[in-house]
Amino acid sequence: MADTDAVKQAKSFYEDIPMETHGFFLKGASSLDWGMKNRLSRIFSPDTGRTVMLAIDHGYFQGPTTGLERIDLNIVPLMPYADAVMLTRGILRTTVPPWLTKPIVMRCSGGPSILKELSDEHLAVDIEDAIRMNVAAITLQVFIGGKFESRSVRNMTRLVDMGMRYGIPTMAVTAVGKDMVRDAKYFRLACRMCAELGANFVKTYYVEEGFETVTASCPVPIVMAGGKKIPELDALTMAYKAIQAGASGVDMGRNIFQSDAPKAMMQAVRKVVHENLKPKEALELYKTLKAKEPKNR
Repeated sequence: MADTDAVKQAKSFYEDIPMETHGFFLKGASSLDWGMKNRLSRIFSPDTGRTVMLAIDHGYFQGPTTGLERIDLNIVPLMPYADAVMLTRGILRTTVPPWLTKPIVMRCSGGPSILKELSDEHLAVDIEDAIRMNVAAITLQVFIGGKFESRSVRNMTRLVDMGMRYGIPTMAVTAVGKDMVRDAKYFRLACRMCAELGANFVKTYYVEEGFETVTASCPVPIVMAGGKKIPELDALTMAYKAIQAGASGVDMGRNIFQSDAPKAMMQAVRKVVHENLKPKEALELYKTLKAKEPKNR
């Protein structure tokens, strides 16, 4: 009989004992091929084992949302400040200059818009196209508990298989629908399922209570999703707490490009992630850099 929290409440995640990496700096990646490790080492800093990703893929289901109306003007100038950029192949081909050497994490799922059931997704990119565009990783949404849960899990396993064939890591994104509970119990389930079925790293949301159990029980790196726009201090605090609770980085979008000073915010987040800068100190850095930065369009 399957073990459920309702049957057995006492569990130990050993949050204070890091998982062994067996000769490679990144959690859960020691047995991967050289190409996979090389691509992961471009996304995650070998010095810190962490990453600051810039997420700008929202348009694949939201259209030109606030801050992403003109990616060429508002977003391309931010890219050099990121460790990696998460986007769609359409934006990569049409808008990102080919001299950009930052690793690309490419959105490979799609289908419904915000007007429909979001979990009704399919794979939307061939692996050959991802290879042509020299991406460092491929990614998609996984809707654990959603109406089309099984299909989204199947999409992920197919993408993992394709990525493994050609040495490209897969990042699973734990999507949260309108009716899903956002708590540690749910995210432990969603993240663990993604890792068990082959994802090389997982993007998920931060929760105040028990986030360390989410990171501890997931055998691959967790990258914190930025979520909706919140005040700068709150966003910096969320990033700091996630990192201190075991996250291997952040993937922020709206809390960067909807900020009054996106470049300043990106640099402040980098200090939090890579140098463990405290939130209030990071906010002061943000304010100092903001004073030097032209106002966002």
